Order: sequence, then structure tokens, then C-alpha cells
Amino acid sequence: MVKKFVFIILTLVFLVFTGCSAKPIDNSNELKAKDDKIVALENKISDLERNLSGITSNKIYRVIEVIMLIKDKDMNTLSEYIHPTKGVRFSPYFFTDTNNDQVYTAEQIVGLMESTDIMDWGAYDGSGEPIELTFKEYYDKFVYDKDFANPHVIGNNVPIGSGNTTDNTAKAYPTGYFIELHFSGFDPQFQGIDWESLRLVFEDYNNTLYLVGVVHGQWTI
Repeated sequence: MVKKFVFIILTLVFLVFTGCSAKPIDNSNELKAKDDKIVALENKISDLERNLSGITSNKIYRVIEVIMLIKDKDMNTLSEYIHPTKGVRFSPYFFTDTNNDQVYTAEQIVGLMESTDIMDWGAYDGSGEPIELTFKEYYDKFVYDKDFANPHVIGNNVPIGSGNTTDNTAKAYPTGYFIELHFSGFDPQFQGIDWESLRLVFEDYNNTLYLVGVVHGQWTI
């Protein structure tokens, strides 16, 4: 399926760059620039193919659906993707506290965006102060604070971001499968220290992938 999409994309690119006219191109600089763009696109597609290697089409669709629901803050529909028996755990940093991180069932998450209840989500890195926020406030700070539906890099069950916080995703979810949506940085002056990631962790239940973990990652002191 990926190969088919690659062929379609390259065909469309070729048509865009060459146009529909039979008029010959005699501008060598312009031709070289177009060739460079095609090569760059081919390299990008190769990178995407490597990232998607090993992911079945069902997994791809499932992951994309969840990412878009999170982006749209559609808790009603997202509840259908949450693990039926384990619920979904929210971790503000790459260390997953399996004893204290907030966990919600599919039924509970439906109305959380409107809830005014202040919850304890752990402690802020650096200060150690408690993270006491409503679900919406937490969501805006530790779930979708960046446009993770359009990341710089996608990790297929492979960690990308790293800091001083212990990364125990694999230990916390030994039978899990995760996608990491990663931004390598935003302000050049910080030289990548301002990276951020969102990991969506899935587990199989009755031959269907369900969301069990939403793990936020960023540089920690």
C-alpha cells in the first residue's frame, strides 16, 4: 500500500513539475531546481517508508484516527478507542508512574473536557511542585500543546526524544506498541533543547489495538 502511494505521489510530482504543455524547457537552472526538488521528495518518501516499516495498514489507520481525535479534542469518539479493561493512563513526562498517574476508563473520559475538578497529575520537572490542573488544562499543557498530528519525526515503537528523566515506557507497557510524534525543536537558539514528543501507547485486545497510554515528553533537568 505504501509503495502504491509512493508511486502516486511521484507521478503527481512529475506532472506538476513538467506541466501539461509540450513546450520544451530550455532553462537549465530551473530544470536543475526541479530535479533537486524531486530528489528531496524521494528522500522524504524513503524516510517515511522506513518509519512505516512493519506497521500494518490496520495499525496505520488506527493510529491516525486516534491522533486526529486527540487533535480535535473529540473525547466522545476517542472513548471508543480506549482499552476496555485497562483504560488510558496520562503521564506528563517520559517516566510513567504506574501507581500514581491518572487513569480513566472509556466512560469517564467522555465528559472530562468540561470537568472543573482539579486533579493531581504528578510533579513539575525542576521545581517539584505538584501539577494540579483540570483535565482540559492538563490536556492543553501535557497532551496537545503542539501540533503533534504534523510532527517533524515519527518513531515506530522506537524512542526518539531523550532527557534526564528515566524513560520507562517499555517497562510500564511490556506488551504495548507505541508511536512517538516528535518535534526536534522550535527556536534555533535553544539548539534542540526545546524538543517535545507525544507517545501514544496501544495494546491488543481481542485482535484490536486500543489506547492505553498518553505520554508527553520534553527536555527535563
